[in-house]
Amino acid sequence: LSAVTEGEPGEGREPFELPRFWDALGQTFKVTSQEATKLSLAFSGPPLTSAEDCRKLSEDVQNAILAVATVYYWLPKGQGTTLRKMVRDATTEVVEGMIQLTETILSAPLESLSQEQLISTGGVWEACEQVSSLPRGEHYNQAAVASALAACLGVVKDALEEMEHALVEGQDPYSDIMEDEELGFRGNRDTYWSEADRKLLSSCMGLMKASKACLKKVLGVVKAYGKVESPEQIAQLDDLADIANEISPSVDELALSMYPPVNELAVRLNAAKLASVLKKVLEITKTSHVCPPSEEGWVQFLTDAVDHNMNKIKNFTQGQL
Repeated sequence: LSAVTEGEPGEGREPFELPRFWDALGQTFKVTSQEATKLSLAFSGPPLTSAEDCRKLSEDVQNAILAVATVYYWLPKGQGTTLRKMVRDATTEVVEGMIQLTETILSAPLESLSQEQLISTGGVWEACEQVSSLPRGEHYNQAAVASALAACLGVVKDALEEMEHALVEGQDPYSDIMEDEELGFRGNRDTYWSEADRKLLSSCMGLMKASKACLKKVLGVVKAYGKVESPEQIAQLDDLADIANEISPSVDELALSMYPPVNELAVRLNAAKLASVLKKVLEITKTSHVCPPSEEGWVQFLTDAVDHNMNKIKNFTQGQL
């Protein structure tokens, strides 16, 4: 497993053909799924599997896993680090799933098929089926970057909706997790927002909305203009995916610090971190091939929106420094 997660894919195996790579990867995942089924059935109840059959099963499982790892190593870094990371994660999940299944079989008495064994076998099947959902198409790394951006956008949308729901005027942000009768401190101001809190949080919401708009717009230009015809274009797409991946955790950290009792300094620091990430995403977008002159307007607009909200947050919290 460490060889897959820490090793470097091989370079220089020319010519590298992506269609051949996908066919081989799909085949090795399919064989691994079949070997997991055979292994599980062999240990699903009495009689005991013979030593010779055990040896053969172990060999087949090991060969299947080695084949999966070998095909992963065919994929050169030049095809895009975002694509490579997605393939690596899928490969690692298959290897981890098989380890889990083997450990479950070794630790369970051989009386009947245990629930744990059923779950572990299903886990390997699910991991092996993931290969079919990996980004494909003519521009593989472009599709991989678009997929990564869409995943980030989904997380940010959820965080924004949750905070919008909590901030509804007069609503207690903890109403869905605390009951009046059980907890006798409903009048505790630590569970409510003051008017001053709400003014500060309004600008924080502005930053969160800018995060959603930024990801949505970047996803749009990656789909519309993203190219993988040169190493530079591939690298620019990977850079965008890498920095955009920092948006959703930064949004989550800001959202968590916004719940009462509000620590203004923590809010300011988390807001500044998110603003910095957003500015970097916008800067990288503007200087890359996915941003023709026709798209520069929204990049500037969102840059101004980030600065505007961050300046307001600084003004509200200047007494904290």
